Amino acid sequence: MSGGEKVISIEPLTRVEGEGHLRLVMENGKIKEVSLIIDETPRLFEAFLVGRKYDEVHEIASRICGICYVAHQITALRAVEKAIGVSVTEEIKKLRRFLAFAGWIQSHSLHLAFLALPDYFGHESVFSMLKSPEHKDLVTLGIKLRTLGNKLVEQLGGRWAHPVTCVVGGFSKLPDQKWVEKAKEMLKEGKPDAEKLGKVVAKLEVPDFTVDREHVALWDPKEYPINEGRLRSNKGLDISEDEFTKFILESTDPKTNVKRSKVKGRDVLLVGPLARVNLNYDKLSDDAKALADEAGVKFPSQNPFLQNLARAMELVHSFDECLKILDELDITAIKPKVEFEVKPGIGAAVTEAPRGILYHGYRIGRNGLVMSANVVTPTVHNVSSAEADLWSFGPHIANLSVDEATLKCGMLIRAYDFCLSCSVHVLRL
Repeated sequence: MSGGEKVISIEPLTRVEGEGHLRLVMENGKIKEVSLIIDETPRLFEAFLVGRKYDEVHEIASRICGICYVAHQITALRAVEKAIGVSVTEEIKKLRRFLAFAGWIQSHSLHLAFLALPDYFGHESVFSMLKSPEHKDLVTLGIKLRTLGNKLVEQLGGRWAHPVTCVVGGFSKLPDQKWVEKAKEMLKEGKPDAEKLGKVVAKLEVPDFTVDREHVALWDPKEYPINEGRLRSNKGLDISEDEFTKFILESTDPKTNVKRSKVKGRDVLLVGPLARVNLNYDKLSDDAKALADEAGVKFPSQNPFLQNLARAMELVHSFDECLKILDELDITAIKPKVEFEVKPGIGAAVTEAPRGILYHGYRIGRNGLVMSANVVTPTVHNVSSAEADLWSFGPHIANLSVDEATLKCGMLIRAYDFCLSCSVHVLRL
């Protein structure tokens, strides 16, 4: 099948958040064209955040995404707090950390069960899996896990989507000790389901495909980072979140609405679960690491298809981390919010959204209004990484039929778990 011209067209991209399409052309076994186009219309959040009051920013920014809303809220809160000079307590940081891991639970389980697994079991969609006696239980498992994640967010955040109790300086209201006990019970009951789904992912056969890519993620010496840390890479990057825009360069793309990024002086970068596991493997829980042993995979790895295994490992780790946080908390002794005075300033924050590093930067004026805003989402980084992967994928699909090659290319793209509508913030006039 390597002779002549082979055209792979996926229009639209399926089982990804947002709208896009792929065109890949091979001739005599060599790739001569790769076009990964994002068709989403510009969202313009950075523009209409300007002029809003400092305490409205996190609620507006939350609406950037219907999946990563927790990550956007926490990142926006941290950036605004740095800008106006607010320091929250360690207890508030722990509660926000709990909320962020709960967000990972709902997002990771959604991707694995609904978006990724159909590829590996010969189904065109999750609806086809539901009709299969052999695989419908996996969909049910995904629903249970995602529902659990949503409930954990709702119980602390006041609403499962776009939480309302998160405010500048902490929380408007905190739950009581009954919430702690109920959350522990839910996590303990749900963890076996996470491990079960993880073991399914660990047994998947993935292509033996490695690429030399710069993996960038937050790093912390003591814990698996999610809301704070230094930005590190496997190629020597080591910067603070305040240095983000000096070293991670963002640009527009004339042929699509998505922004693109690269590391200053170098090439494209990969962010997300695989980068995080590669750089922070030693801080994962033992049960999360057990999935790597089950799969027979050694980390670090440069195989982008293993992003699903890394995602499954993080799903299990999220349960363990949430339980650990609850064990350490005395919820009755926590003051929900710190007192502060609004000062003008500039603040930036980087967190780990489910799909990778998320940057928010704001300049707040003397009147407490936003003067400038900058948001850089994980998919901004990963679109270029996935496109570069496809250019290197030729030898693995050269001898496949068009249908088989199309499936493999789709699997590769879906391994990144794109959030395409998050990535389009540009308007060209």
